[in-house]
Amino acid sequence: MSERKVLIAGGGIGGLALALTLEQIGVDCVVFEAVQELRPLGVGINIQPNAVRELLDLGITREDLDGVGLPAKEWALVGLNGNDIYAEPRGLLAGYNWPQYAVHRGQFHMLLHRKFVERAGADAVRLGARVTGYRNNDDGTVTAIIAQADGSNTEETGTLLIGADGIHSNIRAQMHPDQPPIHWGGAVMWRGTTRAKPIRSGSSFVGLGTHRQRMVIYPISQPDAEGMAMINWIAEVTYDSPPDRPTGWFKPVGIDDFAHHFDGWTWDWLDVPALLRGADVTYENPMIDRDPIPTWQDGRVALMGDAAHAMYPTGSNGASQAVIDARTLGARMVELGVTPEALAAYDEALCGPVSQLVLRNRGAGPFGLLNMVDERCGGEFESIDDVIPAEERAAFMAGYKAAAGFAIEALNEAPPTIAPGAKAA
Repeated sequence: MSERKVLIAGGGIGGLALALTLEQIGVDCVVFEAVQELRPLGVGINIQPNAVRELLDLGITREDLDGVGLPAKEWALVGLNGNDIYAEPRGLLAGYNWPQYAVHRGQFHMLLHRKFVERAGADAVRLGARVTGYRNNDDGTVTAIIAQADGSNTEETGTLLIGADGIHSNIRAQMHPDQPPIHWGGAVMWRGTTRAKPIRSGSSFVGLGTHRQRMVIYPISQPDAEGMAMINWIAEVTYDSPPDRPTGWFKPVGIDDFAHHFDGWTWDWLDVPALLRGADVTYENPMIDRDPIPTWQDGRVALMGDAAHAMYPTGSNGASQAVIDARTLGARMVELGVTPEALAAYDEALCGPVSQLVLRNRGAGPFGLLNMVDERCGGEFESIDDVIPAEERAAFMAGYKAAAGFAIEALNEAPPTIAPGAKAA
């Protein structure tokens, strides 16, 4: 390793994807994570083919990913009477060169941590260390100010500092002190997992309902000997007057707190009330994001992941975009070195387009088709072609895939983000 050292604030999915990338291209780095113990927290997330491609290029194998989830086969939207609005194959079945994965977020996070520690050593991740601020120094370095778990404050100086410290990022707050507060549009989500039989293809991502009230359902494990899998679900309601609660809460709740919203959501292929009541534990949190900012860079400091572009989960691409951020940063360092110029090139490449994606997801992202059906027929129909013609549905989805960076032809034909064996300039 050279004397170049990148400081990473935050040891989540984005921060660890960046750490793995830097290790791959020969750049020393250290990750500062606020929690004192990493645990496999959370429920299900999707990793889109563009991000799976990058993970495989990092040496994470299909077998590794199969250990924390399973390949997605189908993406489907369904109306209130159980009839299909739109359905398409996903991943390899759709013609991508790489699969899409539905994974347990916490287990995927721990996979990234394990891989990085195996390659860089346990000392490369420092737990109980929260980066609270930074200084761009006159000598061409940057200093991170760190609050330790024991109450002390320390400083660490390096070549670059990357803020991967989430939606409540201290680095973003210093970089943009006048940023608006966290944005909440009034949607509340209840998340949980239930052991049940998978529906449709056996590995389908299903969105069901309207923009006012909907369910998202998909498996995050292979079926066991009894045909049962861990089914991830998200129940969502949008209120005209949002509940008066602190923005950003996340707490366990009882099923009876929300299950009544979905009474009667029963069809021959799905029983939503039974799915909800079969959960071991459920969590409530708001659907929040942040307004886009004009730049993710300040000298030798840059933002990535939710610190840069926290977005509604309607497109199932928040984690995927964090991986893409990491790989794009690494590619710019291969080209321009561990320099502010590399950060500027990364900012130029992603800040504008991803900011537009944040705003697009506020408009329900790919779930916008549910809104259109609700507006045109109240969510119930016999033939979807009478409500939204097939060409209009296909064009809507193609537009979203292009904006999110996983249009099939463009992705399949693109060269690797980082060439095999490449090192930072």
